Amino acid sequence: MFRKRVMQKNIGKTDKTIRIIVGLVIIAIGLYFQSWWGAIGLVPLGTALINWCPPYALFGIDTGKTDRA
Repeated sequence: MFRKRVMQKNIGKTDKTIRIIVGLVIIAIGLYFQSWWGAIGLVPLGTALINWCPPYALFGIDTGKTDRA
């Protein structure tokens, strides 16, 4: 009756690398300036680690297609 929806990977290798770097830089800047704004860095870092981006899924974007070809 109910289908289990599985999150399909929609982040490619290059996108993942960029997200990790950007996330770590934002966290480092937040720590340097002792600001909670650094917590925003967890968003790109988290999406990179799970290989899934909700806005990408919403708009049908998949940067991993070239990796699977």
